Amino acid sequence: MPGPASSQLGIAIGTRRAGGLGGLAAWVGFTLPSAIALVIFAAFASTVDLSQAGWVHGLKIAAVAVVALAVYQMALRLTPDWTRRVMAALAAAAALLLTTPFAQVAIIGAGALVGLVLLKPPPPSNTGDGRSPISRGIGIAALVTFFALIVLLPIARAADGQVAAMVDSFYRDGALVFGGGHVVLPLLHTSVVDTGWVSNDQFLAGYGAAQAVPGPLFSFAAYLGAIQTPAPNGIPGAVIALVAIYLPSFLLIFGTLPFWHWLRRSPSFGKALAGTNAVVVGLLLAALYTPIWTSAITGVLDVVVAAVALAALATGRVPPIVVVVACAIVGELMTLLL
Repeated sequence: MPGPASSQLGIAIGTRRAGGLGGLAAWVGFTLPSAIALVIFAAFASTVDLSQAGWVHGLKIAAVAVVALAVYQMALRLTPDWTRRVMAALAAAAALLLTTPFAQVAIIGAGALVGLVLLKPPPPSNTGDGRSPISRGIGIAALVTFFALIVLLPIARAADGQVAAMVDSFYRDGALVFGGGHVVLPLLHTSVVDTGWVSNDQFLAGYGAAQAVPGPLFSFAAYLGAIQTPAPNGIPGAVIALVAIYLPSFLLIFGTLPFWHWLRRSPSFGKALAGTNAVVVGLLLAALYTPIWTSAITGVLDVVVAAVALAALATGRVPPIVVVVACAIVGELMTLLL
């Protein structure tokens, strides 16, 4: 499904354990620590000139290493054959050439169609007993709401109001991202940087900080809502952004749990999902180039620092927070000494 895989897993576990309120409790416990930390960082970052800060440059370099590792790991898992590797390459090229807000949606849809036609269905898996604490009636209502909001929120946005614009942007980003947290990066960049709500330096600094705190990457939305220039920002902006980006996950979990046993056994669904997963590798590869690489790498020394950070992350023995903090320190030293 689209959305943050780890958060949705937590919501699903909580829902299976204690119904809808259990899903909500699991999400709060899983998300709140990182959201609070990033809102605090946003309060600090909004008081300094990030464009001149060396530690921000270091955070940008750390983001290069983090996303490069994510691309590699996702490619190993989601593009195991040449058909899907070609799909990923074409998706990356298309994402770099087509920069309209709905280009990624079209690329994801094309991946699903190509997968449905060309790919083999995945092997059957254990899908459990098929029981769900959510009734089919509630599931259908949740799915109808999920799709209705995709259509209605842009209409509400056109009627005026920053709140409606925020809910529309963050809801759409949460509803249309496939492949996990890192893939939401280019969608969020389009939503908040291209609109002028958040500067590119603020965006990449916050993304680097998100790697240094525990919790799901989608909590990055709380930082963006807090630091954006137009009101509501601060804590109200963080709450609006966080709720809006996670609302699709709740609607999809509640909507699919009653039907998941049947859906997971569908060969057509499996082929379309495999095609979708292949193209999101390409989307993340495009995001690695721009805005991440083009904003962070300005010389050979930056390449060296990014390569060392990537090597440290790839070992699996160095915690990401250590790599991120080290990059921030190195970035500050580079600014002071060079």
